[in-house]
Amino acid sequence: MKDQTEIFRLCDLVRETSFSLHQYLRHGHLERVYENGLAHRLRKAGLKVEQQYSLQVVDEDGTILGDFIADLYIENCLIVELNACKAIIGDHTAQLLGYLRASRIEHGLLINFGAPKLEVKKYVLSNCN
Repeated sequence: MKDQTEIFRLCDLVRETSFSLHQYLRHGHLERVYENGLAHRLRKAGLKVEQQYSLQVVDEDGTILGDFIADLYIENCLIVELNACKAIIGDHTAQLLGYLRASRIEHGLLINFGAPKLEVKKYVLSNCN
């Protein structure tokens, strides 16, 4: 488990890398293109990045209820959900918050590459464990 300072540095690096990728590619590509590009650039920066990573959904007593697939799982502590749409809507936020709650991972980023201006939102669910 990383401390808060390390998590914030990690999130800053993901934001900066996303911005750089968005400047290069602009908007208009499929989500998978941005996922591959961001994963590639983060790996080049020395980070552990898992794509289409299966995480378990657990009940409050620890019973495994099923799985979900995170677009990116970085350094075993950060879920990143990507979109390539006009704007982030409530359903996108609800999806990420559900993933955080169900997996008991505290930190997540929601990134939208589909708009002319990159959107990045950070979410923290404390006391998940």
